[in-house]
Amino acid sequence: MPFISGVPRIATRQPLFSAVLANTLLSTVPGISGAGPSPEKTLLTPVLDAELITLGEITSMPVKPNTPTGCPTPASITRSMMELSGLHALFINAGLVHRPTVPCLDAYGEPGGDPRFADAVPRAEELFGRGKAIGMFLGRVSDLLVLGECVPGGTTTAMCVLRGLGYHARVSSSFSENPVRMKEEVWDEVMRRLDADPGDGPLDVVRVCGDPMIALSAGIYSAYQGTLILAGGTQMLAVAAVAKRLGLPAPRVVTTCYVRDDASANFAGLAGEIGAEAYYVDPGFGDLGHSGLARYCIGEVKEGMGAGGAMFLAALLGHSPEAIREKIFEFVRFYD
Repeated sequence: MPFISGVPRIATRQPLFSAVLANTLLSTVPGISGAGPSPEKTLLTPVLDAELITLGEITSMPVKPNTPTGCPTPASITRSMMELSGLHALFINAGLVHRPTVPCLDAYGEPGGDPRFADAVPRAEELFGRGKAIGMFLGRVSDLLVLGECVPGGTTTAMCVLRGLGYHARVSSSFSENPVRMKEEVWDEVMRRLDADPGDGPLDVVRVCGDPMIALSAGIYSAYQGTLILAGGTQMLAVAAVAKRLGLPAPRVVTTCYVRDDASANFAGLAGEIGAEAYYVDPGFGDLGHSGLARYCIGEVKEGMGAGGAMFLAALLGHSPEAIREKIFEFVRFYD
């Protein structure tokens, strides 16, 4: 396939890349998330990823931006695209356990709870409203917003929200072997809670079983005056589905071919069902001669921290696929 599927007709003079950071306590359940060296340390991943993208290295801990198998994190890709494009990422704290180590806009939300036992985002309506305020502001300083996310464990909350809204969702995972059974067990518990408390609308579904990123990002999209593209996989489809159920036009979404081709998920079908126009980036990581990047091609990591959107934006700004691949290879090779 080409580097980007389809031909996006988007002109921009003031592009902005931003990412919403949040936690869900589901990521601390052993086996749910691969976005960290241990379940408890997944709570640090958004902070460390933002640090890498902002500073070009992780300075607060002596760790490399690679998975235990040597696969470069998506934040490495996003950082390399910021360097190539001469952009600076804006991070938004929707609800983190650990204090960010780099400057962020703060929505003053709380980390998402475990939806099996209690409401995951009790103040979802309020967080949505704060997202609207942020979206209005960002619309005054940019004309194109590529909005990514970092929420370890967020594919599970996304699945619950999508199913709570009536979609037959199967979602991706940062693991090469998707822990489908564990996610289904979470859904069984969440479904019982939703049956007992169906609420009145999509934000009630987010309240019961979502995460802070979904509520805040939907609010940002609802108020942004310009072109906004959601950068991410099935987690961003949950945002798109909430927006659609709120009566808004379905957002455009960009992700990697590795999410689209995940046989354990149904991204393309879901995007069509929601009505979200989807773009797919194929960076050809299997042809770069880097064993860690090649692991994306066998289903490890796949996407995250808006990596697909960052590559999409770099291409939109005129950088060739060859320049994009070369820049990524140059950056990740430094950490081998």
